[in-house]
Amino acid sequence: MKNYKEEFDKFLKMLSEGEHFGFSRFSDGEIFILKNEELILEENRFVTGERSGPGRYTKEEEKNYNPELHEHISNRLKDCLSANKKNYFKGLSCNEDTAICLEDDVLEYQTSFTTDDEHLTFSNLFINANYPRFIEECMPLLQKKKIVFVANEKADLRKLGLNIIKDFRIGSNCFVNNYDLPSEINEWIEANDVEDVVFLISASTLTNFIVKDCFFKHPENTYIDIGSSLNPWMGLEGWQYSRAYLQHWVLGQHNKYGVQEDTWS
Repeated sequence: MKNYKEEFDKFLKMLSEGEHFGFSRFSDGEIFILKNEELILEENRFVTGERSGPGRYTKEEEKNYNPELHEHISNRLKDCLSANKKNYFKGLSCNEDTAICLEDDVLEYQTSFTTDDEHLTFSNLFINANYPRFIEECMPLLQKKKIVFVANEKADLRKLGLNIIKDFRIGSNCFVNNYDLPSEINEWIEANDVEDVVFLISASTLTNFIVKDCFFKHPENTYIDIGSSLNPWMGLEGWQYSRAYLQHWVLGQHNKYGVQEDTWS
């Protein structure tokens, strides 16, 4: 049994005490890629597996995963989910309608890749009902750290109040177009003897590759998948249309996801 708030406390404690870790989120988009199913997010439509319909996605959120062309990406993502290492944590998706983890076949599918229960946690750990705590408790700690940021080329990092010593930029559909970025980051770490730095990564499925590859090779740093949690302060717009928890907490458009507490069943 895992508790949504207690898991947050665990990560907050590690961050506060300077204990290094890797946190990688396997969200809804990653599920389709793991299953090698089509995933398209573009300006006016979405395709997720067998479902499709109208949508509204800005340039930084565009994705195009083609099962026939990109199966190597699916295999790499499976490797990230099955890999085990002390303090390498994998956040799993819950049923978005019930917020209950390990209730349906989606969660069973994810856990089929790993028996490392100790290092499984919630994909939504820093968002939804925990989001105010992320802003009020995690951000002050991060503002005291040396930060490397991986973000979209359109992101403005100047308003975050962070000590950013280096940033790496990605474009749209980054898990295809910036596929080799994890190697580039590792080379930079080695060339500059980087230690005791926190990497904040907002790069779709590419984030999973960065967290796994970099933490396994350089565990003397911390690597956190922050998803879209800081997008409102980086001048990005897509969150206004596709991130319900940000609509709740930032825009005041109250909805169930803003107060959702995931439950491990």
